[in-house]
This record gives sequence, C-alpha cells and structure tokens, in this order.
Amino acid sequence: MTSKRRPDARCPLRPGEPCTLCQLDVTGPQDCPLVYLVMNDDELRAGLQETLRRGRADGDRPADRSVRS
Repeated sequence: MTSKRRPDARCPLRPGEPCTLCQLDVTGPQDCPLVYLVMNDDELRAGLQETLRRGRADGDRPADRSVRS
C-alpha cells in the first residue's frame, strides 16, 4: 500500500513560501489568525494585493527576496 503525501501548505501572505506555522495552535493557513485578519479586512487585503502586484511588475520572485537589502 502506498501512502499519499499531503502537499505542503503555502502561505497566502508570502506567496511562494511554505506555511511555517508561525502562530501557536495552527495547522496551516486555513486556521491562521493572521491570514484570517488580513483576508477579512478590506484595507489590509487591498494592501497585500497591491504589494504582490508591484512585486510581480518588478519581476520579484520569492527566492529573490532573501537576497535584497
């Protein structure tokens, strides 16, 4: 019998990066209080979308972020 591996959860606030379970008692983005707050606040969600849009326009890739100063 082969066991199926669950896919790694990705953080919607840090696209391209895995969910690091940075909050206590969290099993992934689906029950993360920070993700909940951002996604349920119109201004925060719009700010996140604008930041992501700018990053894509600048050609920013997730791997590039750690190199920038």
